[in-house]
Amino acid sequence: MAQRSEARPSPDPAAVQVVPASGNRWPDLEEVFGTRGDPSRCWCQWFFAGAHVGPGELAAANKESFRAQVEAGPPPGVIAYLDGAPVGWAAVARRPVYARLRRSAVLRGTPASRFEDGSVWSVTCFVVKAGARRRGVAAALLRGAIELAQRGGASVIEGYPVDLALKSSVTASELYHGVLSTFLRAGFAEVSRPTPTRPVVRLNLPDGGGQH
Repeated sequence: MAQRSEARPSPDPAAVQVVPASGNRWPDLEEVFGTRGDPSRCWCQWFFAGAHVGPGELAAANKESFRAQVEAGPPPGVIAYLDGAPVGWAAVARRPVYARLRRSAVLRGTPASRFEDGSVWSVTCFVVKAGARRRGVAAALLRGAIELAQRGGASVIEGYPVDLALKSSVTASELYHGVLSTFLRAGFAEVSRPTPTRPVVRLNLPDGGGQH
């Protein structure tokens, strides 16, 4: 279990460059996801229907699915750079894209008609390389995800973070949801709490977002 460390002042996320993860940035995403740990087995595929996470052939299949999503576009998320090096990723897309999310505990009971609302976007995953943590990367990634969703026409952005105030310890696999405090600082508000440590948070965008 990964223990929480003592809180420190958060660095300025403005120092981190965040851009949409377009096809030409695939080599940078490979560097972020690496060859070890959960990211290299999942490749941000868990919330897609039919995906299975594991080593070997499962990991290879997930990687190819992720690569196809990135190269086909639109960008399925954003990538962060620190001092010119790729250090992080956040997934954001229209909520209906994440078919498995509909069956998750955090959205259980949401009517199908509401779930299929394409103006609602979801931030589902964060990956930050070990050497770049606690340097404002997650906050910058969330800011970039908001901007990408707004340009895509989102009216609402949802997140499903972990409330560390109620967790004495967390695993690395739990942290990929993001941390509640990061979302709250970005202006999100808690709208429900289906489980004790996993709230649903939302940010309403002005004027219904950007252009479709």
